[in-house]
Amino acid sequence: MAIQPVPQARPADQPSAVDGPWRDTSLTPEARVADLAARMTLEEKAAQLYGIWVGADAEGDGVAPHQNDMVDQVDFEAITTRGLGQLTRPFGTAPVDPGVGAVSLARAQARIVEAGRFGIPAIAHEECLAGFTAWGATAYPVPLAWGAAWDPELVAEVAHRIGDDMRSVGIHQGLAPVLDVVRDLRWGRVEETIGEDPYLVGTIATAYVKGLESAGVIATLKHFAGYSASAGARNLAPVRAGAREMADVILPPFEMAVREAGVRSVMHSYAEIDGVPVAADPALLTGLLRDTWGFTGTVVADYFGIGFLETLHKVATGRGDAARLALTAGVDVELPTVRSYGDALVEAVHEGAVAEELVDRALHRVLLQKCELGLLDRDRPLPAVLADADPDQARGTVDLDPPRNRALARLLAERSCVLLANPEDALPLGGTGRMAVVGPRADDPFAMLGCYSFPSHVGVQHPGTPMGIAVPTVLEALREEFPGADIDYAQGCDVDGTDDEGIGAAAALAAGADVCVAVLGDRAGLFGRGTSGEGCDVEDLALPGLQGELLDALLATGTPVVLVLLTGRTYALGSRADRLAGCVQAFFPGEEGGPALAGVLSGRVNPSGRLPVGVPNGTGGQPWTYLQPPLGRTSGVSNLDPTPLYPFGHGLSYTSFAWEGDGDVPSELGTDEETDLAVTVRNTGDRDGAEVVQLYAHDPVAQTTRPEARLIGYARVPLAVGESRRVSFRFHPDLVSFTGAAGHRIVEPGDLELRFATSSDVADAKHTVRLRLTGRERTVDHHRRMVCVPSVDAPLART
Repeated sequence: MAIQPVPQARPADQPSAVDGPWRDTSLTPEARVADLAARMTLEEKAAQLYGIWVGADAEGDGVAPHQNDMVDQVDFEAITTRGLGQLTRPFGTAPVDPGVGAVSLARAQARIVEAGRFGIPAIAHEECLAGFTAWGATAYPVPLAWGAAWDPELVAEVAHRIGDDMRSVGIHQGLAPVLDVVRDLRWGRVEETIGEDPYLVGTIATAYVKGLESAGVIATLKHFAGYSASAGARNLAPVRAGAREMADVILPPFEMAVREAGVRSVMHSYAEIDGVPVAADPALLTGLLRDTWGFTGTVVADYFGIGFLETLHKVATGRGDAARLALTAGVDVELPTVRSYGDALVEAVHEGAVAEELVDRALHRVLLQKCELGLLDRDRPLPAVLADADPDQARGTVDLDPPRNRALARLLAERSCVLLANPEDALPLGGTGRMAVVGPRADDPFAMLGCYSFPSHVGVQHPGTPMGIAVPTVLEALREEFPGADIDYAQGCDVDGTDDEGIGAAAALAAGADVCVAVLGDRAGLFGRGTSGEGCDVEDLALPGLQGELLDALLATGTPVVLVLLTGRTYALGSRADRLAGCVQAFFPGEEGGPALAGVLSGRVNPSGRLPVGVPNGTGGQPWTYLQPPLGRTSGVSNLDPTPLYPFGHGLSYTSFAWEGDGDVPSELGTDEETDLAVTVRNTGDRDGAEVVQLYAHDPVAQTTRPEARLIGYARVPLAVGESRRVSFRFHPDLVSFTGAAGHRIVEPGDLELRFATSSDVADAKHTVRLRLTGRERTVDHHRRMVCVPSVDAPLART
């Protein structure tokens, strides 16, 4: 946002601020909001329901498609005389020094306060999917890496730190986390998700919400709902998910975040489900979300989503009609900028096409949120940097990437690295000899960053602008990690493209080395500018460009090849996997990803990451997640085998673990009773490490088809050499409920297998508890038990 002049005094002919009981902080928020709303004109009410995107490009695509044809030129001075609901991305639209940006934002807010009759600031929102999307802010690992860490407490700490940074410069709302469950790995936004399992997604996302909200920032669930189930894995494509897939896979993470974390905002998805766009679906946005789950916050539009009802979905005849549909469904705020909820809405109300009660309903929710944030109070605290509001003096005064942030980013990156394979114990690497580092991701800092990290999301559109943060590459980190090794580098090929001229030289370099580290993967981008990211969907799961051919050439040399994958999804490795000396998977691990990976390769870090999505074997066809019923699995009736190369939950360590089950479990359990399940895990190797205990439910026979297994609990268990810990879960049958034949959620009597395992594959089960649920079939609802909280005892004596 550009620096604004110091606000001038209100002109004499403009009405003064309207005070009243709504300013009285001793009254309830409901009473204050009711008093304020009653004083507002229709135009002032509508103004609280939209945002303004200052600096958005109305001439070109900018950072979003359709931006050029969906963004109208707005007279900021004129429009803010009505008041304003939201300010869109004051830091995430263009590179701006954080201190200068804080002053600029405060001055914009002062102008909004001065211009409107009531003197109410706007809610300022930003993206925060992989850190605060601002120039110079810490770039944390992407959400898929959060899933790979299997560590909700660490994710909550990261979210709290992100929230602190946002609040320090005047941001109130963050557009994260993403709770879409991966249904097809070809979808470009897989990197933004947490994984392919609703329980993992729900628990990690809930932790993020709690962390962000604990810093005073409103978290926003994305994208409610169905977005990731788009046909053909195309971004913003129709969704054909059935009622049971919606109820048992897509919706539970959102329900968990609403119920367990009390999230204050939800963003509707772009999806249309069975022909009904979500932005126009009152059954989802009001009936389920509010009436059933009890959500009381605001529903905000995904960018241009209300306009898309008119321009893309073709269910609205114009802007006013789109406003009618969205308000009726329950969309309270139009983002990113005013189009349908401004003059078009006011006109539609005057014409009788939209009931003013719908405007009042949305206004009530928006003003309640502003009341919670203190924006209706006379005394509103400003960021500390504004003690001196001179922009030149503010430059360089705000550090959004301090050492404590980098240390946290490093820890999450380390815990999210997954050791996929180490067949001959080639890893960890020795610190001497000749090492060939090869690949298009080896010496590029952007290899660490997802598409919603500021440098990839915005910075690339400003050539010549410094990245704003230090991002060591894998090559730089390896040279730092192995000072005694002779390390040479060759790119080999581009991330994508067809130029193969460098492959021969790269293979020659590898042939003369003791070991080759091949660093391959994705380039994150937006809308076709990358191989991963929003709008960067793929036809198959072959490694991008000529990277597969490069890997073949390296393997043909006979030199041991350790593959390091820096990606936003998993790719098919096929028979190449059998020839690798080792393989490490990282999902855009952020600014400290290079040192984290170097630590894993050297053994300084014992890997403990586990796959949040499976690794496919073949490249073609629609990839299946592990949550498949029997007909979705391999069988003799088809020549296509969807069995993954590495299953959901898989991950290796440099140490070994022994598991021992607790046998004191009843053989029968009522459908409304509970019991404890436990295993003891011991580190039997020669290195400290961490095991991830995963608890899966297998239902052998049910009235509707069920997955072979589904996750119902997990715990990351750190163990020193020789230590053991008892890990217990309080199991309630609600955790194995599902949508039955009659269409409602039930707990069904019958046999169950509860598997303690190292992955979703039945072959990786370490201890199995068989019990029979007895009694009546129970119908359960949103009050059911959703979380199986683990209890990890203190370490027992080393043996």
